[in-house]
Amino acid sequence: MAIEHKHDPLRELSEIRNQLSYSKRLGFLFGAGTSKAIGISDIAELTTKIEKQLKTPEKEKFLIIKKGLDADSQHIEAILNQIRLIRQITADSKSKSFEKVSGEDAKKLDKKICNIIYDIISDEESKADINVVKRFVGWLNWLSRDYPKELFTTNYDLVLEKSAESLLIPFYDGFIGANEPFFASESLESSSKYDSPPISWIRLWKLHGSLGWFWKENKDGKSHRVVRLTSGAKEKFPNAELVIYPSKDKYESSRKQPFISYFDRLKSFLIEGEGIFIISGYSFSDEHLNEVIFNALNQNNRIQIIAFFYTDDPLDKIVKEGKNFPNLTLLGPSAASISGTYGKWKIGKMEELLEPFWEKTKGNITLGDFNQLVEFLIFCSGMKDKTTDS
Repeated sequence: MAIEHKHDPLRELSEIRNQLSYSKRLGFLFGAGTSKAIGISDIAELTTKIEKQLKTPEKEKFLIIKKGLDADSQHIEAILNQIRLIRQITADSKSKSFEKVSGEDAKKLDKKICNIIYDIISDEESKADINVVKRFVGWLNWLSRDYPKELFTTNYDLVLEKSAESLLIPFYDGFIGANEPFFASESLESSSKYDSPPISWIRLWKLHGSLGWFWKENKDGKSHRVVRLTSGAKEKFPNAELVIYPSKDKYESSRKQPFISYFDRLKSFLIEGEGIFIISGYSFSDEHLNEVIFNALNQNNRIQIIAFFYTDDPLDKIVKEGKNFPNLTLLGPSAASISGTYGKWKIGKMEELLEPFWEKTKGNITLGDFNQLVEFLIFCSGMKDKTTDS
């Protein structure tokens, strides 16, 4: 009978603190769970809310597409992807259809869904308490590193941008300009530090688009480019098409669009030497993103990826699939995979580092909660007085 392995939470948190202290390259990936922690809908909640707000005939088309997907894929991002595939194969034509959904219907449904997403997230964002995000951005800005600090996110909301701006912290996302900022891919592709913004600026890469991005049709009427507009721009430009969760045809439209360049940036960060990459709020549900992460783990044994989960489900799935690489640390509430070895938590010694992040009644680590993770990062750095709650 196999002996069940146990992990000491204090030892693992101490190791993470040590890694954070000596690593020069530092990156983060934030998924929907980080925004959910401050009151913004995750993908499942967003899907439910969108379905409730849709009216006939758009709702009928929505349900046809949703029911045609696998049970595990009946969420808004998979639905949007399917809608855009229909648009692609029908060329938005009224006379061509797929599964009783015409190209024209798919185009209208795409725009309707994106408008609803904009309204829902904008409203939730306006009510959210972003102090924890400001504390994180303040902490990240104060860290001294010889390399740029890279922040990747799949979230559409603007809480990271608003937090940085409220603290007067410079960040860069690849867009240039003042009237209708456009994406300048060469600023990401250059290997020379003289061609890039200062190292101290935080790099912010939004892998699934943003509430502030819109497709703008070029003069030829055929091609499009992405422009970044100010907060509230949707109200000023109601016919503009929101850029969120790009489908395959959007990826292929041009290498100069943000999505391909951002994913290239992620690949570069993960395969170029030693570094720490922390994942929070992401359940490994995006296969395109997963491929980048797991390929990097396989190619670069000097990258250390640390993923914090709110539930044990994503951790268990990764372990079951045999993808718990030695350089991938997975921490769930009741279990962890450390150096490729799965085990339940078993507390030994209780010290100041562990106590705030240990739920005694359940015997769980609480760092899967983004609010708790931010406090842990600040605690480890000894920079509590340099962050802000204002």
